[in-house]
Amino acid sequence: MASPSISVAMATYNGQRFIQEQLESILAQTVLPTEIVVTDDQSTDSTVHIVQNVLSDEVCRERGITLILRVNEKNLGPGGNFRHAISLCSGDFIALADQDDVWFPHKLEVLLGEFASDEFLLLAHSDARLIDANG
Repeated sequence: MASPSISVAMATYNGQRFIQEQLESILAQTVLPTEIVVTDDQSTDSTVHIVQNVLSDEVCRERGITLILRVNEKNLGPGGNFRHAISLCSGDFIALADQDDVWFPHKLEVLLGEFASDEFLLLAHSDARLIDANG
């Protein structure tokens, strides 16, 4: 059986302070996503530029990741922005990512393992370890 495809849905807004570290933690996963969808809610900082740099065509191509980056025509707010990101995902599984998270390297592997062990499972979530602005 082929490996399931994984989409990461990320809604961004003025996230320049933390987004690079989060994107790098996604790229460091032991099981990589096949698609990363970022919808930006009209950021006025360099969030979109950072996404484009970290998830460059070369980086995504080397890892077999498709990047979908959209800047919303108008500000949708957090809920609307996440709904938009999710609506653009095409993977078998969708992992939601906040712009200021940092993922442990096995996050996607562990979550996929939960689905593999229970054919009736519809939703899995992970616990969080809270950190401050300094990590």
